[in-house]
Amino acid sequence: MDKVQDTIDLLRVYNQEHIINLLEKLDEDKKQELIEQISKIDFHQLKELYDSTKKEIVIKENKIEPLPYMDKKKLSEEQREEFQKLGEEVLRKGEYAVVTMAGGQGTRLGHSGPKGTFKLDVYGKGKYLFEILAENLKEANQKYEKVIPWYIMTSKENNEETIQFMEKNNYFGYDKDSVRFFAQSELPLLDINGKLLVGKDMKIKEASDGNGGTYSSLRASGALAEMKEKGIKWVFIGGVDNALLKMADTILLGMAIKKKVQIASKSIVKANAHERVGVFGKMNGHPKVIEYTELPEKMAEEVDEDGELKYGEAHIMCNLYTIEAIEKISKETLIYHSAFKKNSYIDEEGKEVIPTEPNSYKFESFIFDAFELFDDIAILRGKREDDFAPVKNKDGEDSPKTAKELYEKYWNRNS
Repeated sequence: MDKVQDTIDLLRVYNQEHIINLLEKLDEDKKQELIEQISKIDFHQLKELYDSTKKEIVIKENKIEPLPYMDKKKLSEEQREEFQKLGEEVLRKGEYAVVTMAGGQGTRLGHSGPKGTFKLDVYGKGKYLFEILAENLKEANQKYEKVIPWYIMTSKENNEETIQFMEKNNYFGYDKDSVRFFAQSELPLLDINGKLLVGKDMKIKEASDGNGGTYSSLRASGALAEMKEKGIKWVFIGGVDNALLKMADTILLGMAIKKKVQIASKSIVKANAHERVGVFGKMNGHPKVIEYTELPEKMAEEVDEDGELKYGEAHIMCNLYTIEAIEKISKETLIYHSAFKKNSYIDEEGKEVIPTEPNSYKFESFIFDAFELFDDIAILRGKREDDFAPVKNKDGEDSPKTAKELYEKYWNRNS
């Protein structure tokens, strides 16, 4: 079977002749590398994704309803104790694992390197984002006398650098044998005509397929199978960039167990009716994070009998799942969203083109799109000043400056 010819035939079928021209110019090693990469691409899926960018988005009539939640600060002493006891039991039995999504680069922060290696200027000497998370987990390990397995999702782009950074810093005192890295899956980039882009390394350019790829990447990497072998029953998934993330919140866990749900999440109340954040709700009978663009203005402003916003629970990437839920989601194909971005590429003459305008589509799925696969979700409302100090932008809101203030204030109150 002639692999080269098969590859050429496949590229012809999907109108990727420019890649055939490139193959002819490459030396044998580079040619084999590119053929190997092409063999792993699902061209049928890519064509469907490209076609979807040309379709007009039709806003369907959706039935949107509020979702009930429990407010952590309004729990009775009895509820708090019950949830805590249920949650602690899982942690003491070693049935809990944590996943940190750390595939991003710190570009928006003006930091060259993986986002988790960004140093937040707290208490004079500063702490890396990875260090802050490691401290959070070590505290839980000490409290519940079990080491929580820590899974760190990197990207192909930052995997090596992340591992080297953690090695160099001795995992910030975390048990190295309980840390496992796995890389997020990727999808090729397509230009406005549906053509694959080629990078300087003479390979097809790919980009991470969004945080919704976490589930399938857990399965593909073998991390999910490993969790099952360890007897893990509950898995927490959070981002690397929230300096106040509580990864082992026994109240959230206990509430999920008590409510007999497969997924749970922590929310914070929106700053105002028009804050541009996704909020929890039910759409067509299923839990969903409703983007601010999907929520009619009138609904966004609706309040309940206590004067609270009916759609006020913002999603803060603080999600909890049973192992069965992750297994179920990992077998599903989540909906992909396209983003139109600027990406450099090599043209047919072998010259690098650096565009000044967006020129290509990146496809990504979102972690919360999986919630719709379930009938119910348990929501625990936390507090912005206790639970949410994101480090996203270089300046202004959600920047290192605001995260530093929130972090220091929190620890001054709680130590």
